[in-house]
Amino acid sequence: MKVLGIDIGGSAFKGAPVDTKTGRLLAERHRVEIESPCALATGVAAVREIVRHFDWQGPVGIGFPAIIRDGKIGAVGNLGQVWEQQNGVTLFRRATKGPVKIINDADAAGLAEMKFGVGRGRQDTVLLLTFGTGIGSALFHHGQLFPNAELGHIPWRGKPMERYASAAVRKRAHLEWREWAVRVNVYLGVVERLLSPELIIIGGGVSKKSEKWFSYLKANAKIMPAHLHNDAGIVGAALAGE
Repeated sequence: MKVLGIDIGGSAFKGAPVDTKTGRLLAERHRVEIESPCALATGVAAVREIVRHFDWQGPVGIGFPAIIRDGKIGAVGNLGQVWEQQNGVTLFRRATKGPVKIINDADAAGLAEMKFGVGRGRQDTVLLLTFGTGIGSALFHHGQLFPNAELGHIPWRGKPMERYASAAVRKRAHLEWREWAVRVNVYLGVVERLLSPELIIIGGGVSKKSEKWFSYLKANAKIMPAHLHNDAGIVGAALAGE
């Protein structure tokens, strides 16, 4: 099945048509830059631009950085509170003019990695973490998703932990890879103590640069970069849109 997958983040909306049987992108992904917080009209326009870019007519799956229940948007992080309590399906149908399904963005990336990536066939506890504007998380046990696990919002020194250890923080604070890895290790220590995963998959754009910082990571679990790298969110959104 062919589905347009759209991955929404705090700095950009990215999308591409996906073959959901193989997980392969059928065209080069299209990226629309935005700023956070993002106005509703701006977000809808970004989705519309992606749909127009591919001249898409068909199902659309969207990964959104918030708690998602039955298409309704709950607590939102970096994208802005204006999105909270909106019906995401209704909102984005205005842009797509077709069927839409919406899922938490990290859950989408996790679904892709569990079906096509390094989590394939795993029946133990698997935790996927995406490092970008914030920290997204997806938790699986026996291949089943525990939805909306917002582990980037674990409190740390009075603030969500993603404000201490996200990839965006590394850039803003001009941290060397080793310095940032020290912060990531603090975060990994917390989530390991809470969940005891056997495998931690790290996604987001930084997964493409694993050779620069993975050697500094310390955890009891096995740590692996996402096989689909930064495309996992697009592929997983498409899977959710089937």
